[in-house]
Amino acid sequence: MKEFKDDYYEGERPLYALCDAKLTNTTFGVGESPLKETANLDLDGVVFTYKYPLWYSNHIKVNNTIFETLSRSGIWYTNDIEITDSTIQAPKEFRRCDGIKLDNVHFSDAEETMWNCKNIKMHDVYVNGDYFGMNSENIYVDHMDLVGNYLFDGGKNIEVHNSRLVSKDAFWNCENVTVYDSKISGEYLSWNTKNITFINCTIESDQGLCYVDHLTMKNCRTVRTDLAFELCTNIDAELNGSIMSIKNPISGKIVVDHADDIIFDGKPQTIDQSKIQIIERDKQ
Repeated sequence: MKEFKDDYYEGERPLYALCDAKLTNTTFGVGESPLKETANLDLDGVVFTYKYPLWYSNHIKVNNTIFETLSRSGIWYTNDIEITDSTIQAPKEFRRCDGIKLDNVHFSDAEETMWNCKNIKMHDVYVNGDYFGMNSENIYVDHMDLVGNYLFDGGKNIEVHNSRLVSKDAFWNCENVTVYDSKISGEYLSWNTKNITFINCTIESDQGLCYVDHLTMKNCRTVRTDLAFELCTNIDAELNGSIMSIKNPISGKIVVDHADDIIFDGKPQTIDQSKIQIIERDKQ
């Protein structure tokens, strides 16, 4: 394996098509695509300062590395990449990648990041930015702390554990989502999604959980949540505590300690109240 240590490179494609190499304490200055078309690289203590650092690359390990603000659109069309203990300051990282592993990674500007990717595992990830994970699939997350709207829009096969998500329009247009032991705060949660499950979660949402088919909730709390479940089908929800309001659910069962308001104002052909069961424990 070739070794590069304490080096500095600039200009376009300085290490184009490099394979089977280890780079330690190396900085890439101004110049596009420093490691394009590379494979089997081990990067430790690297600093990327400019655009498109890892495109069309395969089998990349990255540790203790910084992607600075201008290294935008940095990792596209790359397969089998593992990043640990690193900071990513640039937006639009990860596009059409397959096989991503992140452990202790901080995204300070994650706008339009992780789009159209698949087979993703993330642990201890800190994210700030809108449209994270759009149209991506086969995602496993443990301990994500995210502030940013439109999380995982259009995603498929998503499993989230032990996370805090402050996100308007999170999990829109998704399929097959399960969220465990997490706190979610944001308007319009999970609209137009099919097969989504929340287990041991706390949710705060204005008009959240609407237009969902096959919505399951187990041992969850809905704090300051109103106008929920509108036009949802196949609901199986068991909630602890109260909910501000339930509006126009179509079918299934909702169990809650107390609902401040239950609203049915839909068109008769849309809402058949015989198909939805709402049970308030404090009235039994």
